[in-house]
Amino acid sequence: METVGRFFIRDMTEADMDGKGYVHYQSWLETYTGLMEEPILAAHSLERCQETARKWPENTLVVLDRERGERVAGFACFLPEAREFVTVPGASEVTAIYLLAEYQGLGLGRRLMEACLERLPWPKVVLFVLKGNEKAIGFYEHMGFRMTGSEYVSKTRHGELTELEMVLER
Repeated sequence: METVGRFFIRDMTEADMDGKGYVHYQSWLETYTGLMEEPILAAHSLERCQETARKWPENTLVVLDRERGERVAGFACFLPEAREFVTVPGASEVTAIYLLAEYQGLGLGRRLMEACLERLPWPKVVLFVLKGNEKAIGFYEHMGFRMTGSEYVSKTRHGELTELEMVLER
Protein backbone atom coordinates (compact mmCIF):
# COMPACT_ATOMS: atom_id res chain seq x y z
CA MET A 1 0.00 0.00 0.00
CA GLU A 2 1.32 3.42 -0.98
CA THR A 3 0.16 6.56 0.83
CA VAL A 4 -0.18 9.88 -1.01
CA GLY A 5 -1.46 12.47 1.51
CA ARG A 6 -5.10 11.70 2.21
CA PHE A 7 -5.04 9.01 -0.50
CA PHE A 8 -3.65 5.52 -0.66
CA ILE A 9 -3.17 2.99 -3.42
CA ARG A 10 -3.63 -0.74 -2.92
CA ASP A 11 -4.70 -3.92 -4.67
CA MET A 12 -8.46 -3.94 -5.12
CA THR A 13 -10.46 -5.88 -2.52
CA GLU A 14 -14.03 -7.11 -2.71
CA ALA A 15 -15.09 -4.03 -0.71
CA ASP A 16 -13.76 -1.80 -3.55
CA MET A 17 -15.52 -3.52 -6.46
CA ASP A 18 -18.69 -1.42 -6.60
CA GLY A 19 -16.61 1.76 -6.24
CA LYS A 20 -14.31 0.65 -9.06
CA GLY A 21 -17.40 -0.01 -11.21
CA TYR A 22 -18.71 3.47 -10.41
CA VAL A 23 -15.39 5.11 -11.33
CA HIS A 24 -15.32 3.13 -14.59
CA TYR A 25 -18.86 4.22 -15.46
CA GLN A 26 -18.53 7.88 -14.41
CA SER A 27 -15.07 8.33 -15.94
CA TRP A 28 -16.36 7.15 -19.30
CA LEU A 29 -19.11 9.79 -19.19
CA GLU A 30 -16.66 12.50 -18.06
CA THR A 31 -13.94 11.56 -20.55
CA TYR A 32 -15.57 10.16 -23.66
CA THR A 33 -18.68 12.29 -24.19
CA GLY A 34 -18.03 13.88 -27.58
CA LEU A 35 -15.09 11.54 -28.30
CA MET A 36 -17.03 8.36 -29.04
CA GLU A 37 -20.32 7.56 -30.68
CA GLU A 38 -23.35 8.11 -28.43
CA PRO A 39 -24.70 4.52 -28.83
CA ILE A 40 -21.40 3.18 -27.39
CA LEU A 41 -21.65 5.50 -24.38
CA ALA A 42 -25.34 4.69 -23.91
CA ALA A 43 -24.55 0.96 -23.73
CA HIS A 44 -22.02 1.63 -20.96
CA SER A 45 -24.05 1.17 -17.76
CA LEU A 46 -23.14 1.31 -14.08
CA GLU A 47 -24.40 -2.26 -13.66
CA ARG A 48 -22.15 -3.57 -16.45
CA CYS A 49 -19.15 -1.78 -15.00
CA GLN A 50 -19.77 -3.19 -11.53
CA GLU A 51 -20.27 -6.66 -13.03
CA THR A 52 -16.95 -6.32 -14.87
CA ALA A 53 -15.19 -5.30 -11.63
CA ARG A 54 -16.48 -8.46 -9.95
CA LYS A 55 -15.73 -10.70 -12.93
CA TRP A 56 -12.07 -9.62 -13.33
CA PRO A 57 -10.76 -8.44 -9.95
CA GLU A 58 -7.15 -9.50 -10.51
CA ASN A 59 -4.38 -7.08 -11.52
CA THR A 60 -6.36 -4.05 -10.36
CA LEU A 61 -5.11 -1.21 -8.17
CA VAL A 62 -7.41 1.37 -6.60
CA VAL A 63 -6.82 4.87 -5.23
CA LEU A 64 -8.85 5.44 -2.08
CA ASP A 65 -9.74 8.79 -0.50
CA ARG A 66 -9.42 8.55 3.31
CA GLU A 67 -11.34 11.77 3.87
CA ARG A 68 -14.37 10.40 2.01
CA GLY A 69 -14.70 7.05 3.80
CA GLU A 70 -12.12 5.31 1.63
CA ARG A 71 -14.09 6.19 -1.50
CA VAL A 72 -12.61 4.78 -4.70
CA ALA A 73 -11.26 7.81 -6.57
CA GLY A 74 -9.61 5.89 -9.40
CA PHE A 75 -8.20 2.59 -10.57
CA ALA A 76 -5.75 0.98 -12.95
CA CYS A 77 -5.62 -2.50 -14.48
CA PHE A 78 -2.54 -4.22 -15.85
CA LEU A 79 -1.36 -7.47 -17.45
CA PRO A 80 2.12 -8.90 -16.84
CA GLU A 81 1.97 -10.30 -20.40
CA ALA A 82 0.42 -8.04 -23.05
CA ARG A 83 -2.54 -9.27 -25.07
CA GLU A 84 -1.80 -11.10 -28.34
CA PHE A 85 -2.77 -8.24 -30.68
CA VAL A 86 -0.13 -5.89 -29.19
CA THR A 87 2.53 -5.16 -31.83
CA VAL A 88 5.41 -4.78 -29.35
CA PRO A 89 7.00 -8.16 -28.60
CA GLY A 90 7.92 -9.03 -25.03
CA ALA A 91 5.78 -6.38 -23.35
CA SER A 92 3.52 -5.96 -20.35
CA GLU A 93 0.34 -3.88 -20.64
CA VAL A 94 -1.62 -1.26 -18.73
CA THR A 95 -5.19 -1.96 -19.83
CA ALA A 96 -7.01 0.83 -17.97
CA ILE A 97 -6.33 3.87 -15.84
CA TYR A 98 -9.20 6.10 -14.72
CA LEU A 99 -9.65 8.85 -12.14
CA LEU A 100 -12.84 10.72 -11.42
CA ALA A 101 -12.56 14.27 -12.79
CA GLU A 102 -12.56 15.83 -9.32
CA TYR A 103 -9.36 13.92 -8.46
CA GLN A 104 -7.43 14.75 -11.63
CA GLY A 105 -4.49 17.14 -11.42
CA LEU A 106 -3.44 15.95 -7.93
CA GLY A 107 -0.63 13.62 -9.08
CA LEU A 108 -2.76 10.52 -8.47
CA GLY A 109 -2.68 9.36 -12.09
CA ARG A 110 1.12 9.45 -12.06
CA ARG A 111 1.23 7.55 -8.76
CA LEU A 112 -1.24 4.98 -10.04
CA MET A 113 0.79 4.49 -13.24
CA GLU A 114 4.02 4.18 -11.23
CA ALA A 115 2.39 1.55 -8.98
CA CYS A 116 1.39 -0.45 -12.08
CA LEU A 117 4.85 -0.17 -13.62
CA GLU A 118 6.44 -1.49 -10.41
CA ARG A 119 4.37 -4.67 -10.79
CA LEU A 120 5.11 -5.31 -14.47
CA PRO A 121 7.99 -7.65 -15.37
CA TRP A 122 8.90 -6.56 -18.92
CA PRO A 123 11.03 -3.51 -19.73
CA LYS A 124 8.48 -2.51 -22.39
CA VAL A 125 4.94 -1.54 -21.36
CA VAL A 126 2.13 -0.96 -23.84
CA LEU A 127 -1.20 0.79 -23.50
CA PHE A 128 -3.99 1.87 -25.82
CA VAL A 129 -5.61 5.30 -25.80
CA LEU A 130 -8.76 6.39 -27.61
CA LYS A 131 -7.93 8.31 -30.77
CA GLY A 132 -8.70 11.97 -30.13
CA ASN A 133 -8.26 11.78 -26.34
CA GLU A 134 -5.58 14.47 -26.33
CA LYS A 135 -5.63 14.94 -22.55
CA ALA A 136 -4.79 11.26 -21.95
CA ILE A 137 -2.23 11.21 -24.78
CA GLY A 138 -0.48 14.18 -23.19
CA PHE A 139 -0.46 12.45 -19.79
CA TYR A 140 1.00 9.24 -21.23
CA GLU A 141 3.64 11.17 -23.18
CA HIS A 142 4.55 13.01 -19.96
CA MET A 143 4.99 9.56 -18.34
CA GLY A 144 7.42 8.58 -21.13
CA PHE A 145 5.14 6.64 -23.49
CA ARG A 146 5.43 7.22 -27.23
CA MET A 147 3.21 6.29 -30.17
CA THR A 148 4.10 3.06 -31.98
CA GLY A 149 2.15 4.04 -35.09
CA SER A 150 -0.25 1.11 -34.66
CA GLU A 151 -4.00 1.48 -34.30
CA TYR A 152 -6.45 -1.05 -32.93
CA VAL A 153 -10.06 -0.85 -34.15
CA SER A 154 -12.70 -2.62 -32.10
CA LYS A 155 -16.08 -3.16 -33.61
CA THR A 156 -18.96 -3.33 -31.16
CA ARG A 157 -22.65 -3.71 -31.85
CA HIS A 158 -22.95 0.00 -31.12
CA GLY A 159 -20.10 1.35 -33.27
CA GLU A 160 -16.34 1.36 -33.77
CA LEU A 161 -13.57 2.53 -31.46
CA THR A 162 -10.09 3.36 -32.71
CA GLU A 163 -7.32 3.18 -30.15
CA LEU A 164 -3.71 4.22 -30.60
CA GLU A 165 -0.94 1.98 -29.29
CA MET A 166 1.72 3.60 -27.10
CA VAL A 167 4.85 2.06 -25.57
CA LEU A 168 7.17 2.90 -22.69
CA GLU A 169 10.67 1.47 -22.88
CA ARG A 170 12.28 1.46 -19.45
